[in-house]
Amino acid sequence: MTSHKRVAVTGGAGFLGSHLCEKLIDQGHEVLCIDNFFTGNKQNILHLLDNPLFELIRHDVTFPLYLEVDEIYNLACPASPIHYQFDPVQTTKTSVHGAINMLGLAKRIKAKIFQASTSEVYGDPQVHPQTESYWGHVNPNGIRACYDEGKRCAETLFFDYHRQHKLKIKIARIFNTYGPRMHPNDGRVVSNFIVQALQGEPITVYGDGSQSRSFCYVDDLIEAFVRLMDTEDSFTGPVNLGNPGEFTILELAQQVIKLTGSISEIIFEQLPSDDPRQRQPDISLAREKLNWEPGIELEAGLKPTINYFSELLGV
Repeated sequence: MTSHKRVAVTGGAGFLGSHLCEKLIDQGHEVLCIDNFFTGNKQNILHLLDNPLFELIRHDVTFPLYLEVDEIYNLACPASPIHYQFDPVQTTKTSVHGAINMLGLAKRIKAKIFQASTSEVYGDPQVHPQTESYWGHVNPNGIRACYDEGKRCAETLFFDYHRQHKLKIKIARIFNTYGPRMHPNDGRVVSNFIVQALQGEPITVYGDGSQSRSFCYVDDLIEAFVRLMDTEDSFTGPVNLGNPGEFTILELAQQVIKLTGSISEIIFEQLPSDDPRQRQPDISLAREKLNWEPGIELEAGLKPTINYFSELLGV
C-alpha cells in the first residue's frame, strides 16, 4: 500500500460507494466522491462532509469530467432492477458512456481504474457455480438487458483501453451484497424482506423460493475492492467477488423473520421475467490473487443491516 493517494469514487454516495469512501479515508487517502444522486443518498456520506480528506462533486458520469487523481473506482450505475428499469436507456448510457468518460479521464491523467462489474454479466447461468471464464447466458433484449449488457459492454471497453492504450485496469464482478445503507425501496431481496418483516407485512417470495443466491456482507466486499486495486499491474481481472455460501430465497426469508422476531407470513408471487434461477461465485481466483474470502456469516451481517433499517424506518 502506497502512503497517500488521491482517489475518485464515482457513485460514491451510493450503498457500496459510501462504504468505500469511508475505507479509503480511514487509510489516509484523499477522496473525491462523484455522484448525481439518482440512487445515491447524501445521508450516506453526511458524516464525511466535514473531513478535510473528503470532497463531494455532484456530477453525472455520462458527461466528461476533468480532475487530477491517482486512482479511479467506477461504481456509478443504478444496480437494482427497480432503479435500472426506471429509465433503461439512461442505465445503458451510464454503464457505456460512463465507462468511456472515466476511461478517457484515466488515459489523460495516467490513473489506475477499477470497474465495478457484476455477476449479471453471467445472466441466467447454465454453469454453476460461475467462474470468470464463463461467458454467460444473457437475454440481449429482455428487461434486464439495459443493465446486464451495459455492464458487459463496459468490460469490453476496459479491456480495449487496456490493450490499445496500456491503461492499468481492474475489473471486479460483484455478486449479491447487503448491509447498512442499502436503499429501502430498491426491490432487492434482502432489503425487501427486512422492510416487510419490520413493518409486519407479508414477506413476498417470487416463484417457489427455491432459486438460490449468495450474499456477501458489504465490509467483506469493500476489503476485496481495495485489495484488487493494490494487485500488480499485470493482474486485470475480471475477478469474482462475493460469498460462495449459498442460500435459497425461502431460507433467507425464514432467517429474516427469525432475526426480526416478526409476525410476517410468507406469500408466494409469480417469478419476474429473466430472473436468474441460481447465482453462486467461484472465488478461487480472489483467494489466490487477493488472499481474500468473505468472513462474515449471513446471520452476523443481517443483524446490523436489520438495525440500520429499523432506525431508518423508525420501527
